[in-house]
Amino acid sequence: YKGGSTTGSSLRYPVEAYVPSVVMMSKYMTEKQMISEYSRLRAIARKRLERFVGTEWVDTQQYRVNAGRYKPVKEIKNNEFRVGMTPDNVKSYVNAGHEVYIEKGAGVGSGFMDPEYEAAGAKMIDTAKEVWDTVEMLIKVKEPLSEEYPLFHEGLILYTYLHLAADKPQTDALLDGKVKGVAYETLYDPKQGGLPLLAPMSQIAGRLSIQEGAKYLEKTFGGEGVLLAGVPGTPKANIVILGGGNVGTNACKIAVGMGANVTIMDISIPRLAYLDDLFGARVQTLVSTDANIEKAVKDADLVIGSVLIPGKAAPKLFKKKYLKEMRPGAVFVDVAVDQGGCGETTKVTYHDDPIFEVDGVVHYCVGNMPGAVPRTSTIALTNATLNYGLQIANKGLEQACKDNEVIYSAINTYDGKLTCKNVADSFDCYEYVDIKTLC
Repeated sequence: YKGGSTTGSSLRYPVEAYVPSVVMMSKYMTEKQMISEYSRLRAIARKRLERFVGTEWVDTQQYRVNAGRYKPVKEIKNNEFRVGMTPDNVKSYVNAGHEVYIEKGAGVGSGFMDPEYEAAGAKMIDTAKEVWDTVEMLIKVKEPLSEEYPLFHEGLILYTYLHLAADKPQTDALLDGKVKGVAYETLYDPKQGGLPLLAPMSQIAGRLSIQEGAKYLEKTFGGEGVLLAGVPGTPKANIVILGGGNVGTNACKIAVGMGANVTIMDISIPRLAYLDDLFGARVQTLVSTDANIEKAVKDADLVIGSVLIPGKAAPKLFKKKYLKEMRPGAVFVDVAVDQGGCGETTKVTYHDDPIFEVDGVVHYCVGNMPGAVPRTSTIALTNATLNYGLQIANKGLEQACKDNEVIYSAINTYDGKLTCKNVADSFDCYEYVDIKTLC
């Protein structure tokens, strides 16, 4: 027992933190002697803790077995280079008493090498299947693909972006596999500004949307050949941003910084007032209505779709009929594509073939935009996910929800039941079940 005053109604750390270490005795004792000595010291610590803390003994050995094996796998989505855990994250899980398994090469695309993970305490595994079969909680970035569905097992905690509203096959697979699907994009924490696990990727996607839009406005990519800022004596490009949330605000920052003419639309008057205070006379704010959108896009060189209803399919605000009224070579970037897209002509594309053309308008609809800048994206994402991930790992999903009710909002599937109302509302074939009735 490490001396000093211990107060409170429960133990702050696993009991091992209060037991003298026997690791240094290893060169003088056999394994059997070490186990015997360890058990003796635990018994001493138990008595002392009960006397000083005045609470029931908690057998953290069993507790750690139940919630101890965690692992990110290598993403297999086309040109997805992010990873669900950095070496620093591994160290945090290991220091909390957990075993972390990393698929070999999982972090290479983000600039994190296998030796860095090993130095942080991770165990390197050869194949993804070994990882899926071994762990109780799997940490990813993107939704599992159909090749990964057979690897699901009952009770698995899957901690990742899911975007189920646009993906019925994945929803069915998670329900059939009785996977506990914990979705980054629906976790709502008012103390952290709303959607803290979606925010960092929204910021990156918003900023990238202008960067990518500017590129595909170039004539060599089929664009109309317009420079966003123009030069003295030439008109600036007109940019229309549909949605003033995190994506739209960050798109606006870059667009204004590049010197374009910017119009941003939202259905919320208070949000428009905020944007007006933030950007002043450098932007035009408009209420998002069909009439306003149709008028604005006619003269737009670049349209950014950044509409979000958490967990729900995005509304189709950008109509097909608008395309024929737009300038040939104009560009539409649909950041909402993960949730089905906000354009009627949207279809998912990938980084190796990112664009297509409809009625003369270039469409950029990459479903994993932040994957283009994987190191920045991985660090930003894991900065946000680590805290909640540790809560789940340390306590188990059910107890973590009871201790911090915001985690309930992230659970989309549980024990074969669909537990996110907005996902259920996006389909007509699922029954919604309140998660609080299940765990």
